[in-house]
Amino acid sequence: MLIGYVRVSTAEQNSARQEVLMRELGVEKVYLDKASGKNANRPQLQEMLAFARQGDTIVVESISRFARNTRDLLELMEQLNAKGIGFVSKKEAIDTTTPTGKFMLTVFAAVAELEREYILQRQREGIAIAKQAGRYKGRKPIDRTALQPVLEEYRKGNLTATQAMRKMNVSKSTFYRVAAAD
Repeated sequence: MLIGYVRVSTAEQNSARQEVLMRELGVEKVYLDKASGKNANRPQLQEMLAFARQGDTIVVESISRFARNTRDLLELMEQLNAKGIGFVSKKEAIDTTTPTGKFMLTVFAAVAELEREYILQRQREGIAIAKQAGRYKGRKPIDRTALQPVLEEYRKGNLTATQAMRKMNVSKSTFYRVAAAD
């Protein structure tokens, strides 16, 4: 079975181009993650790995859609190899059922990791320049006193955690961090 894996980094990004490619390649089942590729902890990736069986082939548009660092890619490939699952990356024309394909996969994984490191380095440099110019202040601190009335309602049981998070306009991790600190 041909199994496709599609990934975009954020919910706002469009996966249509990758999905069209999967249809053109005759992929029978597609798994789609809208998450960063910085690690392999992606729900659809894990589901796909659990679903795939010996003789199946995983198809991706490019290696960077599958993994962003060499270690993760090699670990994923080890899992696929152990289960007898092939891997094809269309952009790089890699097919791991051949020795050359296996070698090229390792080379491209290193290049993808280097690209990610360059992106992070440029981001850090840009932030440093913006800070020097006084244009980057970082995230505003949370005004914990303004959140206290909502936390009190939550503790009394008048609000669920989700309702309190919405009222406070904070993420789940921030909510529980603030709630635990009080």
